[in-house]
Amino acid sequence: MMIRQAFSGFGVFAAIALVLPSFSAWGQASHDPANLAGEQVKASVVVDPLAANRGTAALEQNLKKLSTRASLLMIVAHPDDEDGGMLTYESRGQGARVGMLTLTRGEGGQNAMSGDFDGALALLRTQELLAADRYMGVDQMFGTEVDFGFSKTKEESFAKWTHERVLYDAVRAVRLYRPLVVTSVFVGGVTDGHGQHQVSGEIAQEVFTAAADPKVFPEMGLEPWAPAKVYERVPFSRVTEKGMYDYATGKYAPARFYNYVTKTWSNEAPQANVEVPEGDHSDVLGMSYVQFARRGLSLQRSQMGPGGRTAPAGRFDVGYTRYGSRVGGTESEKSFFDGVDVSVVGIADLAPSEKTFLRSDLQQISKLVDEAQTGYSAAAPEKIAPLLKTGLAETRALIARVEAAKDLTARERYDVLHELCVKEVQFNDALVESLGLQVEVRVAPGSAVVPGSTVDVNVKVINGGKDAVRVVARDDRSLDGSRWTEGSSAVPGDGVLNAGATADCEFKVSEKADGNAATRPYFTQKNLEQPYYDVQAAAMRLAPLPLPAETVWITAKYEGVDIRFGQVALAATPTTAGVVSQPLTFEPGLSVSMQPSAGIIPLGEQSFPLTVHVRSAEPQGARGTLQLKMPAGWRSQPDSAKFVTQKPGEEQTVKFVVTPGTLGEKAYTLTTEAISSVTNRTYTEGYRAVGYTGLTLSNLYSPATYRTSGVDVKVAPHLKVGYLPGTGDDVQRSLENIGIHATTLTMADVAQGRLAGYDAVALGVRAYAAHPDLAAANGQLLSYAKNGGVVIVQYNTAEFDGDGPYPLSLGSAEKVINETDPVRLLMPSSPLLSWPNKITSHDFDGWVEERGHGFLESWDPHYEAPLETHDPGQDPQKGGLVYARTGKGAYIYVAYALYRQMPEGVPGAYRLFANLLSIGKKAK
Repeated sequence: MMIRQAFSGFGVFAAIALVLPSFSAWGQASHDPANLAGEQVKASVVVDPLAANRGTAALEQNLKKLSTRASLLMIVAHPDDEDGGMLTYESRGQGARVGMLTLTRGEGGQNAMSGDFDGALALLRTQELLAADRYMGVDQMFGTEVDFGFSKTKEESFAKWTHERVLYDAVRAVRLYRPLVVTSVFVGGVTDGHGQHQVSGEIAQEVFTAAADPKVFPEMGLEPWAPAKVYERVPFSRVTEKGMYDYATGKYAPARFYNYVTKTWSNEAPQANVEVPEGDHSDVLGMSYVQFARRGLSLQRSQMGPGGRTAPAGRFDVGYTRYGSRVGGTESEKSFFDGVDVSVVGIADLAPSEKTFLRSDLQQISKLVDEAQTGYSAAAPEKIAPLLKTGLAETRALIARVEAAKDLTARERYDVLHELCVKEVQFNDALVESLGLQVEVRVAPGSAVVPGSTVDVNVKVINGGKDAVRVVARDDRSLDGSRWTEGSSAVPGDGVLNAGATADCEFKVSEKADGNAATRPYFTQKNLEQPYYDVQAAAMRLAPLPLPAETVWITAKYEGVDIRFGQVALAATPTTAGVVSQPLTFEPGLSVSMQPSAGIIPLGEQSFPLTVHVRSAEPQGARGTLQLKMPAGWRSQPDSAKFVTQKPGEEQTVKFVVTPGTLGEKAYTLTTEAISSVTNRTYTEGYRAVGYTGLTLSNLYSPATYRTSGVDVKVAPHLKVGYLPGTGDDVQRSLENIGIHATTLTMADVAQGRLAGYDAVALGVRAYAAHPDLAAANGQLLSYAKNGGVVIVQYNTAEFDGDGPYPLSLGSAEKVINETDPVRLLMPSSPLLSWPNKITSHDFDGWVEERGHGFLESWDPHYEAPLETHDPGQDPQKGGLVYARTGKGAYIYVAYALYRQMPEGVPGAYRLFANLLSIGKKAK
């Protein structure tokens, strides 16, 4: 349990009364604690909001939102799939409420920024998309599906995820957000390419019908919702005389398109019913909508790379096809909302049973919004505050009338109250902005709340406007969303915060010594093979992240009307990429981990080293005992080890030497226990911050286990290996399992030809993308190979194309995504496959994620290609491993995803890589 101690301050905050608000938009809906429906006021989650998201710029856009009930939900498969220009145009330009359901978190993608993959990459890409959302003006949701890697068909994706799971997530998103229009970038066919893209396109159409059907997922506990329309972007792929090109398979398919709403086929390519002018200029943004969106897209650096993406100024129209409508429609429409009354008064259409007050009250509210828009001036935003105050009060009064009305059906009441709660939030936010109110909630960088610790939270309430307000209350919410009221008392005097004034206070957040709170993902995978997440709290399903550890809310009165604004407790952390907002977190007192978490043991090894890391977050340091739980008959030296840390954040590394009792060619698991002599707790998991400079970090939790297996693997003796890191992989560290301690190379080493002392030089994944100057230094690599060295080039992208000693080409850089596809040994006697390890088909058993990326399309006859694999329906791919003698040495290109296999302890990947590194010794 977290304890809030009484806070001290001065002026209006010397003491404070907690007055819990009574109106609905401030409540914590039990079915929606993450506020995915947008019915509650949202707290700020950044230290330094975008200029477009604060002050008069935000107010001007909020006035647009107040004037319309237009709403839209986009459904896509991965972060960076979204049509950011369209979303930005609708949200910021037209005032629509815009949401997005991204089915996966991009776990199977590449990573141009770090060596994080799988669950770590999921957290990283979640934060990247949330950063991009702040540019697009989007409310974000995530599905429970896991990106298992590139998929060539939607059938494969549905087979792993199940159709029911994906539809459930989409129905939940629609019933929570209740959009008038559903959209997708994809159409559910082969023009989408990636099978997961196809799934998102199909589901976006199917949810149009399913979300409205009360017989579909009634156990969800949410009222059905019938969107008015569904649209999907016109495919980029053109229909030619060959048919439609499917980039996933590299083949043409018949030109046929399916409408999942009407259940009909068409041989004609979809035509645009709506053209979205994403290139229109916005005076508020100072650029076009698509240009602004691309700035956000560029923050998804794991996929875009450091350079990002831009869009030129000028016309940029994007077409969307209408697939279903409950309100009719013409062939050519001006907007997604043609035929739908999106005015404030149009809310009354949701309750045809109500004939007495609803429409007239909405007309009065609409009139106030019109007057506020007319009277708005960026130079004097406070002038419209009285109108906004009245609109807020009348909206609350109407909510009360609707709640009490007896002539409404339950469904009508639910639908109308949702729309009114959204309007209440919009009025509240606009009034806060017009008055120049804000709150800053700060903690020291690196702060974390652990059992038995206390963290100081500093709060500054700012009245940057020209009108006084009266502060009524401060309350804060804990990790689980409950309110905490300890230490509150009456406000002295009238609590007035005058124009231009600030008020400062601080309070303490403590965790009891026996507490268990932790800021951790609410979604988990049992293992990498599980293609979906288990959800620990059903009500959190689709939320981007767990609830913040600490959120502070301020309630103020303006001319008798309560308004509310808040901020998550943040540390402002300066970085080379700017100031980053890092939320306060709750963490366990100890983190214990084994790094790496998987590997192999060569048969014949008498013992092997195992490193355990203990990091303390305890305020006074920690001490205790580490011990290994091992298979029967195994022993370690030492049997156990003491650890001592002096301060929070301090880490101790303990090395064990493990001697297997009997080592066979099978899997083993070892677990570390850290037993604290301070708290008498036993810790068996660790956590680490995932991210990179400039990105908000997330804690990834993992069990303190080491998975290994005995492997018959040999390496040429006395190998000296140099390794030039690419965009991020763990191959270099994995090589230590087979006794190779590679030297990390720099670009200066390569460019200046300091390579002669190595038997082999390996380039990390996407090295040519990671080092733009590598292509210019390629001659040094080729010279090194001619003089007797071995150059190993792992999977690369187009920056590499043609850089071998003889011509070769990536072409379309084919990928083989099914990790179980058979691999044929075309040249079993090839030196790459025969020494020092005899490679067989069994070396390709137990692989994860994929067979490989970036298979070569063509190569000179000087190369030999000893392997072949392919996905079902794909042409044979022989370009995954090619080898050529050059001078006294050798040159190797390998697209097989050894960089994914070795960190997971896949035996065959080690045996094959050992052969690649050893080839120079065999030649000599």
